[in-house]
Amino acid sequence: MQEPIGELVDAGVNLASSQFHSDLAEVICRARQAGVGALIAIGTCPPSSAECKDLAALHAGYVFATAGVHPHNADQFDETSRQQLLRLVEEPLVVAVGETGLDFNRNFSSPDKQRRAFTAQLDIASACNKPVYLHERDAFEAQIDILGNYRGKLVGGLAHCFTGSRSQLREYLDLGFHIGVTGWVCDPRRGQALRDAVSYIPLDRLVLETDAPYLLPRHLEPKQLPIPRSRRNEPCLLPIIAQFVADLLDCPVTTLARQSGANARRLFQLAGQ
Repeated sequence: MQEPIGELVDAGVNLASSQFHSDLAEVICRARQAGVGALIAIGTCPPSSAECKDLAALHAGYVFATAGVHPHNADQFDETSRQQLLRLVEEPLVVAVGETGLDFNRNFSSPDKQRRAFTAQLDIASACNKPVYLHERDAFEAQIDILGNYRGKLVGGLAHCFTGSRSQLREYLDLGFHIGVTGWVCDPRRGQALRDAVSYIPLDRLVLETDAPYLLPRHLEPKQLPIPRSRRNEPCLLPIIAQFVADLLDCPVTTLARQSGANARRLFQLAGQ
């Protein structure tokens, strides 16, 4: 592991994942030791969102939560879900609405139900003046069409785990969103489009995230892994992603860490900004 560079914020960690249940305290400790200054725990359904909120209370000032229904879970979205999310987003430690959006790659939920759940959550974000936390896969045009209806109604948001093209990037930026960059950018097999697009992200809109336990940076050497026998990603690896992106941008990693961390703190109004 490289030396801590400080001021980083991991804007996307699935802390409620079962992959972290056995050693979550150690995972959070390793993140702190690596110089990651805050974690945003992603909610993907009402129960996981409530779990993220409880983790944020347990680690106050370091962990923050989102509350939402992922498009994979949109078939279960109903009035009860909506009311549960409304109560959750009133909590100060819940800093965004989502993970929400559209995913037509696997269609675990029907496209129509995805659209309804997405629109309902955008309505919640608009009403509560909290940013939205966006997911999208193989549904860009449909997602942008819906987001266009909310131009001027949202206080911003994050295109979480952006993997798209320069033209897609431009459309998110035009709508006022920040762009989340994960270890996908390090993947030699499938990250080229994102590597081509990264230099077009304004530095004041770029946010770094791991999406742990997923998307382990594939350029890692085995000796760099915090748990050599595991392929699980962790927030302590965010500095390695930051270094990779800084090299792409030809800027000091300390500059990127400071700016991306400030962007996340500003967007999500994190305490201690």
